Amino acid sequence: MSAHLDAKALSRLTAEIERDIDAGSYDGVHLILARHGEIALNAVIGQAERATSRPLEHDAVFRILSLTKAFTNTLALMAIGEGRLALSTRVVDVIPEFLGTDRFRAVRKDRINLGHLLTHRSGMPATPDPGLGPDRFGVLADVIEALCSVDAVNEPGTDLNYSPSVNHALMGEMVRRVYGYDSFRQLAHDRLFAPLGMDSTRFGLPRKWAGRAVPLKVYVPEDGWLSPDDIECLNTCISEDAELPWVGAVSTAQDVFAFAEMLRRGGEHSGEQLIAPAVLDHATRLQTGDMVNDLYAGIAQTRGWETPPGNFGLGFSLSGTGTHPSFFGPFTSPRTYGNYGAGSSLFWVDPERDMTLVFLSAGVMDEGDNVARFQKISTMAVAAAL
Repeated sequence: MSAHLDAKALSRLTAEIERDIDAGSYDGVHLILARHGEIALNAVIGQAERATSRPLEHDAVFRILSLTKAFTNTLALMAIGEGRLALSTRVVDVIPEFLGTDRFRAVRKDRINLGHLLTHRSGMPATPDPGLGPDRFGVLADVIEALCSVDAVNEPGTDLNYSPSVNHALMGEMVRRVYGYDSFRQLAHDRLFAPLGMDSTRFGLPRKWAGRAVPLKVYVPEDGWLSPDDIECLNTCISEDAELPWVGAVSTAQDVFAFAEMLRRGGEHSGEQLIAPAVLDHATRLQTGDMVNDLYAGIAQTRGWETPPGNFGLGFSLSGTGTHPSFFGPFTSPRTYGNYGAGSSLFWVDPERDMTLVFLSAGVMDEGDNVARFQKISTMAVAAAL
């Protein structure tokens, strides 16, 4: 095989996925695996929705949940390279009203900067609800107004706790303001999606794409960290006009692959440098030392696993080293980087082996099961490299 991937190993990978889907672990998947930019596996397996037996198509549009954060992170990294933002730029430097109106509750908020947001160390509450109810998630101005009255709960920089919503809502608003756009959605289209030819990617689901959209169906216990309602509410929240910089993007596997390939090529696409190489190099290096990620440490504890290090670069999760369970598995190279969405989606780039993986699935799994699933998928994928 010209991509230097073992054909038998790839067959084992697809057979294993088929077994998991047949067992009801999830409904379906669009998987792309490439090496040196050459696609070796582009497989659509299973269904878009188990309950209706609706087939999963190659052009299926997924609500990619927190994989959305990869796009918001990238816009922030682009703004850094262009001198519009710095890691030391405080939120209040761009969003002064974030401090709130009660000076006695403003403690710590004046010190939260972009570096803290990108590394999940802002000290803001780790909640999927950014200060208001789901019926207003899609209006970014309302979210920012609500966050002005939310207090920091930890000293910025001292605690790493995965931020499902707050950090990227603030980052989305920061990049919108420094680029002078009226709409975060239009900024993402003009600066990122259009240059990469990502024609089926957008913040908010257009009505005309509804027939291609994979519904969010959640297979998690009611008493889990996230309940089914916490995620399935996004079927309606991610409307055509919604702007949620933390979970609100829709995309296809092919489009996410185009995005990941731009990263693999050092931020370049068709002769245009979207992210400065120096910025991308720094963003894909460990920035959080040996700090643990409170959320995933808790999941590991309930499973009896080793406590994993947080392993964050600037916006990107990193593979690192060690034997603990992780999305990337223990056999990808330590600087492998990527992003993931709750119970469903993952992409990574292994710079040492020059490999790219995109995995968008239908059916949202419990997050602990999801870590175990992706550890297996990532290991079998990288095991195919010759």
